[in-house]
Amino acid sequence: MAELFGFTRTVVKSRYALITPDGFVPSNLPGWKNCVVHVNISPVMIGPRFTQLQVTLGADGTGEGNTGANQYFIYVLEGAGSIGLAEKRHRLEAGSYVYLTPGKDIQIKSGGTNFKLLIFQKPYEVRKSVALPASFVGNQKEIKGEPFLGNEDARLQVLLPDKPEFDMAVNIFTYQPGATLPFVETHIMEHGLLMLKGQGVYRLDAEHYPVRAGDVIWMGSYCPQWFVAMGKSPASYIYYKDVNRDPM
Repeated sequence: MAELFGFTRTVVKSRYALITPDGFVPSNLPGWKNCVVHVNISPVMIGPRFTQLQVTLGADGTGEGNTGANQYFIYVLEGAGSIGLAEKRHRLEAGSYVYLTPGKDIQIKSGGTNFKLLIFQKPYEVRKSVALPASFVGNQKEIKGEPFLGNEDARLQVLLPDKPEFDMAVNIFTYQPGATLPFVETHIMEHGLLMLKGQGVYRLDAEHYPVRAGDVIWMGSYCPQWFVAMGKSPASYIYYKDVNRDPM
C-alpha cells in the first residue's frame, strides 16, 4: 500500500524522535565524494549529544578527513569497500565495523555501488588515569549473541569492549517474534538506534509507535523505553549509548 500523501510516522519530541526513511533529506559533508549522506541525529536537534549518519557511497565514492575531537563507530550496512588504518587497508563488508579514536585520519573507499555505512560520532571524554583506546576493525559475525537477562529469544551482541577507556557502547539486539525487553527501561544513558530488520512496536516516553527496518530513533536520558518484536520474522536493531563516565 502506498503511503498517504502528506502523512509520515516521523515524530520529533523534546526527549525522543522517531525518524522514518520517507522524510530523509540528503546532506553534503566535507571530504565525502560521490555519495549520499543522511544526518539522522545531531546536537542541532537540541538534546542529542552525538551524531548519527547514514552514508551511501557510489562506485567511485570516497570519504577522507580526520576525526578531530570525536571518536567514530562505522558499521557496514550493505555492500563492500575498504578503510586505511595504521598504514594498512582493511576490507569491509556487510557486518564489518570500525572504531576510530580522536585525531585519526579517515580514508574510506567504496568497492562497488551501494556501499552503505552507519556512523556514530561522539566527542571523546577523557578519564583520568585511563588511556585512550586503540582503533580497530571487527565483524558482527565474530560476536556471539548472548541471551539478554536469560531470555533465549532476545540476544545481545556487544560490539565494543566493555572497558573503562571506552565512553561509548554499540550493541545489536535481535528478537524472535513476540520477544520483548523485559521491562520499561528508564536510565541516564541516551540512545541512537537504527532498525536493521523486521518490525515491532517501540514505547517512547508514554507513547507507542510501530517501527520497521530503516527507522531511526533517538532516546534522550531518562526517556522511558520498551520494545516488542512483531510479525513472522526476527527483528533487530543496532544502537549507541554513552557509558563509563561520571554523570556529573
